[in-house]
Amino acid sequence: MSSFFSRLKNGLSRSRDALAQMVPGGSVDALSEEEWIDIEDGLIMADCGAELSGALVHKARKRRGGSIAALKESMISMLPEVAPVNEPAGGPFVLLVVGVNGTGKTTTIGKIATMFRQQGKSVLVGAADTFRAAAVEQLAVWVERAGADMVRQHEGADPAAVAFDTIKRGVARNYDVVIVDTAGRVQTDRGLMDELAKVRRVITKAYPEAPHEVWQVVDGGTGQNAVMQVEKFREVAGTSGLIVTKLDGSGKGGIVLQLSHKFGLPVRYVGVGETLEDLMEFNAEEFISSLLPDQSAD
Repeated sequence: MSSFFSRLKNGLSRSRDALAQMVPGGSVDALSEEEWIDIEDGLIMADCGAELSGALVHKARKRRGGSIAALKESMISMLPEVAPVNEPAGGPFVLLVVGVNGTGKTTTIGKIATMFRQQGKSVLVGAADTFRAAAVEQLAVWVERAGADMVRQHEGADPAAVAFDTIKRGVARNYDVVIVDTAGRVQTDRGLMDELAKVRRVITKAYPEAPHEVWQVVDGGTGQNAVMQVEKFREVAGTSGLIVTKLDGSGKGGIVLQLSHKFGLPVRYVGVGETLEDLMEFNAEEFISSLLPDQSAD
């Protein structure tokens, strides 16, 4: 077993253990009506959502005689294919990162910057979360550690101005990657969401092709609140991909399937711990294999 798969499996242990109480062990075939009901209930409790859980069970029962293996195939097939990142042919790749406070957004940006630097790319990060001085300082630590550069202004500065300066510097100095952080806005605050929309508009004015991607960071343990967040941020900021963090802290790994399926958005990364290595590029088959309890024939 690869170290990558081992870390993923270990990180999803709470979700897998919760599902193991509902998914029958032993023989993978000839499941009874009651067992399928238990499986559906288990998927709902893992935050797959009632509609998707029912659809998964229905689809699995029609495949390969209705086995747990068929359930795994159904889960994988319902996840949107992860297309390559929309990187431009010339000029910097501009990534806008959004999400509410508490999702691990700032740390995630630092990890992404580190990953790009490890690929040999030059990285510029714009600290447009100017409402919290602590957020800027936390981001600065990660940026310095990554060997990236940073654009920052004083606390309370106009976030759109920081974003504009970041893009202009990124283009002028020919950076490979430009990442713009944003304030951890609550999706129900109209004024803050308007500010986020302004940041996006200013980025496009500074560099008409940008942003090339908008990745939203969501806390995997927040259930239906995460669904509402994605719905609103997609409307305002144009979310193009998801990063689901803190999956090691709850038994709710099914939220990844619900979000991706409901909104048709690719999951770019999943977070199952605090270290750099615990932010993992999403692989549908490995994720589902780590989420479902091990099955073996009697």
